[in-house]
Amino acid sequence: MRSPWRTPARIVPFAFLALIAIGTALMMLPAARAEPGHAPFITALFTATSAVCVTGLAVVDTPGYWSTFGHVLLTVLTQIGGFGIMALATLLSLLVSRRLGLRGRLLAQAESAGLAGGNTARVLRRVALVMLVAETLIAVVLTFRFWLAYDYTFGRALWEAVFHAVQAFNNAGFALYPDSLVRFVTDPWICLSLSLGVMAGSIGFPVLFELAREWRTAGTWSTHTFLTVTGSLLLTAVGFLVFLVFEWRNPGTLGGLGTPGKILAAFTQDVMTRSGGFNSVDLGRLNSETIAVTNGLMFIGGGSASTAGGIKLTTFMLLGYVIWAEIRGEPDVVIRKRRIAEETQRQAVTVALMGVALIAVGTVALDALTENVPFDRALFEVTSAFATVGLSTGITPGLPPSAQFVLVLLMYVGRVGTIAVGTAIALNTRRRHYRYPEERPLVG
Repeated sequence: MRSPWRTPARIVPFAFLALIAIGTALMMLPAARAEPGHAPFITALFTATSAVCVTGLAVVDTPGYWSTFGHVLLTVLTQIGGFGIMALATLLSLLVSRRLGLRGRLLAQAESAGLAGGNTARVLRRVALVMLVAETLIAVVLTFRFWLAYDYTFGRALWEAVFHAVQAFNNAGFALYPDSLVRFVTDPWICLSLSLGVMAGSIGFPVLFELAREWRTAGTWSTHTFLTVTGSLLLTAVGFLVFLVFEWRNPGTLGGLGTPGKILAAFTQDVMTRSGGFNSVDLGRLNSETIAVTNGLMFIGGGSASTAGGIKLTTFMLLGYVIWAEIRGEPDVVIRKRRIAEETQRQAVTVALMGVALIAVGTVALDALTENVPFDRALFEVTSAFATVGLSTGITPGLPPSAQFVLVLLMYVGRVGTIAVGTAIALNTRRRHYRYPEERPLVG
């Protein structure tokens, strides 16, 4: 009889849960804290969950509360968590393809840029190599910038560069500065390096691999790559314009900067909004219009099989095509002369609605467990936790332990939920040889 522990829908949650438990125990060690004594359980649990789920939310001042050993632990947990997401996403594609027939397997291989039919060990080696190269390039640029422009010792410059490079590519967002990147808001070397690292980590490895081979021939891209790239460009442009328009004269954010600084800050914060977790402006002073759009961008997140969170770009873009097809009365959802399977459409709807439900329940729970926290701020923190973004308006450290635990659950479910649900749906899809009579209830 097949062991239930071999089911991917169970393996994914328990693997992350085990890593969080180990990380919590290590973060509670006295050596991990800068001051004497050990960290409280909820503080260690929140921090370990945030690192493993590559979120970046914090309930304490990261540079001041944790020791150098604690910072090393954060780096290791973030790296393992980020790589684990890639490994499990690759496992999902391999398992799904092997459950299909020959025709389905060939289609899966085409849509995943060759990953689905590949050798597991070889694919994971490629993932590890890409992570290492990307983080090394970011770290080199940051090291020389810190060393030459900010008078850091070479050792300090190297360590802080490595720490932030790992955080950027894994889309975590922990920073070794109390104000995150606010002090570097007009420094293009630091802001652009970290922004490009976040973008590379959030687009997804299948897309990166395909773009590396076929970047000159967009017409041959798979549907997944097309949706991810076009969705990323669209949302980046929308977010950039929103930050410029609504924050241009806001003295608490972009108002005090020159035109080049405003453009750089708007671009940096736009990129970080969908998963990065760093902030180069004070998020607590954003206008309400910007907060509303930011919530939407965080909810969507980055690419599938990436270190980003949210419901994913492909889900969002696919739902747009579904709505457009329905408005036009089309019998099929077609993208670039490819008909999208009804199972895929239902999966996109399921993921999106589950995300909405979790955020709604989480916001109500947070509002019920706290006092004097505005509803829009509670919604922002809950969305950031679910989408594993890590941005905060500053209310998280002051929340009671019960409310912080709600955010822990949201980070965990938001990180492993989409993978587990996607695995369960894909592997449990069965083809019936009969259909029930059709019925059409009124809609709308």
